[in-house]
Amino acid sequence: MRPALEAIIDLGHPLARLAREIDWGFLDRRFAGVCTAGGGHPPLPTRLVAGLLILKHLHDLSDEALCARWIENPYYQFFCGEESFQHKLRFERSSLTRWRQRLGEEQLVALLQESLSVAHKLGALATRDLELVVVDTTVQPKAIAHPTDARLCHRALEKLVDLARRHDVALRQSYRRVAKRAAIMVGRYTHAHQFKRARRELKFLRTRLGRVVRDIRRKIAGDEKLQGRFADLLALAHRVQFQDHRQRGQKVYALHAPEVECIGKGKARAPYEFGCKVSIATPATKPKGGQFVLHARALHGNPYDGHTLGPVVAGLEALTGVTTSRIHVDKGYRGHNHTEKFRVWITGQVRRVTKPIRREMKRRAAVEPVIGHLKAEHRLDRNYLKGRDGDRANPVLAAAGYNFALLLRWLERLLRALFRVLFPHPIPGQIT
Repeated sequence: MRPALEAIIDLGHPLARLAREIDWGFLDRRFAGVCTAGGGHPPLPTRLVAGLLILKHLHDLSDEALCARWIENPYYQFFCGEESFQHKLRFERSSLTRWRQRLGEEQLVALLQESLSVAHKLGALATRDLELVVVDTTVQPKAIAHPTDARLCHRALEKLVDLARRHDVALRQSYRRVAKRAAIMVGRYTHAHQFKRARRELKFLRTRLGRVVRDIRRKIAGDEKLQGRFADLLALAHRVQFQDHRQRGQKVYALHAPEVECIGKGKARAPYEFGCKVSIATPATKPKGGQFVLHARALHGNPYDGHTLGPVVAGLEALTGVTTSRIHVDKGYRGHNHTEKFRVWITGQVRRVTKPIRREMKRRAAVEPVIGHLKAEHRLDRNYLKGRDGDRANPVLAAAGYNFALLLRWLERLLRALFRVLFPHPIPGQIT
């Protein structure tokens, strides 16, 4: 009989205290719609899944690192609902991917909602903090290489040739060797500012890609099964072959992530970022527990910031259950679509500005370090999740991980304050 985890770990540890504060029944009810037991293997417990997702973004871990640390760390296992220490994984690493896809943004929002509920219950977040908010947007970069026309053409040709080889489609010529050399020479000529030679090599590369595309289409004509297998990649290769870096509209920036958008932010170090926009909302006040993230949402299509304010605030109010009284934004939201025009305050606004509102407007910049922490410590800086579903799920998980990190810090401070009350005088010989 293995000893219980409660007899092994320190129940005063912040992670153990946080596990007792979370309403796992609420998460169980929210996740119940996608984890009903069927005729096959029984699904994983919802507490285990929710705990793994929280820990992953709480400590900025990959799926592989999370599995390795879960076996070693009894506090992780206690947080996920285990009663005794487990020496083997109860789940496969790929289960995390399938659960994220199964839950989606609609159910994962429950993790963010529960983090705010726990913060309110512990006194780290007040109702007043939910009424005065700051809304801003940032870019969630995708895990892709920097796109260039030469690299995209070369990768499209390689993928088509590999796919043809796997399905026994005999090509007249693969052009792999000459295409690789042409892609290398485009980079070298561009670096040397020999742009005419670079354009000549790029034209050579596009011509060879076109030959492979036409050859494959001839060979698979009349075979519906092969046409279905090659349809998506051929369509992407055709777009890559004829797109130009000066053209307007949606382009292909990565063959494995065609949903990626190019967003110009005007930064000197990174004029363009490749991913999707994300809206972040935080309190305009100073909550006791820190600047919690009240709402996070991916915005596809590179919309104008002002056109996103109405839906974002509606989603924020539905998530918290509190009506916002004042919303502070930057000048990028001028001409916004929020129905209550007089609730929105734009940086630099002069009319109707009182002293309390001016103090709140100075707090608008508090959202910037929150975005920095989300990117640096909670996996918002480089999104590895697949497709637009992954783009929508990652900001919600990052926001939940950030909020739970603030709650851990809040519980640590409460514990230190309790020790100061119980032991007001230092113990002789103890280093303070």
